Amino acid sequence: MTQVVLSETHGKVGLIRINRPEAMNALNNDVVDGIGSAIDAFEADAEIGCMVITGNDKAFAAGADIGFMKDFDYMHAYQSDFITRNWERVKTARKPVIAAVAGFALGGGCELAMMCDMIFAADSAKFGQPEIKLGTLPGAGGTQRLPRAIGKAKAMDLCLSGRFMDAAEAEKSGLVARVIAADQLLEETLKAAQTIAAYSLPVVMMIKESINRAFESSLNEGLLFERRVFHASFALADQKEGMAAFVDKRKPEFKNR
Repeated sequence: MTQVVLSETHGKVGLIRINRPEAMNALNNDVVDGIGSAIDAFEADAEIGCMVITGNDKAFAAGADIGFMKDFDYMHAYQSDFITRNWERVKTARKPVIAAVAGFALGGGCELAMMCDMIFAADSAKFGQPEIKLGTLPGAGGTQRLPRAIGKAKAMDLCLSGRFMDAAEAEKSGLVARVIAADQLLEETLKAAQTIAAYSLPVVMMIKESINRAFESSLNEGLLFERRVFHASFALADQKEGMAAFVDKRKPEFKNR
């Protein structure tokens, strides 16, 4: 049986690759469980400071596997806790996760990319939530994360029309952090991930947690959380090293503590 999720290590970066090319990397439980297992392993590895999830040049993931779920009834979807049980492991990762998207990121593929902390898109990338064409609606965050990323009007447009959004529009709309030439996507994404992984891991995790807090709380509550975490950073040996290195005009040597 073909391994539907591949993982490998690039220095301090964990790379997770969806590997169902014959199905345009469509997502089913085997794929999602494989992604979750890879995340678990990289989270447990003290040497890993950042993760990248990618597909291939034709598709990041062209949606959920329709054949896999077309015969579900309500009770099966509800009792099996479909999506909630395993699809959102990306969201709960404490280390940063970058989606490197080339080709199609549609439906569940777009939702998976949005669960990551940021999206780097090849200039060939296409994003969309075309579930309406199948007589259903996004169920893995498409109606919730998309408006938070690109605003209500754009999200309504994509979800109600089923149209695709190219990489340039996605970057302009705020869905995508960077657009990169397709033949350089993985190289540039890994380079950015290596930059992040070279910093103090506790601080990286604090920043991720603080930014995510901005979407879950009022401004005043978010500012209070940020201030407390900022104060806590002064307990880190890495803070002492980072500031001493700045004063000494040398490169810091972070120890992740």
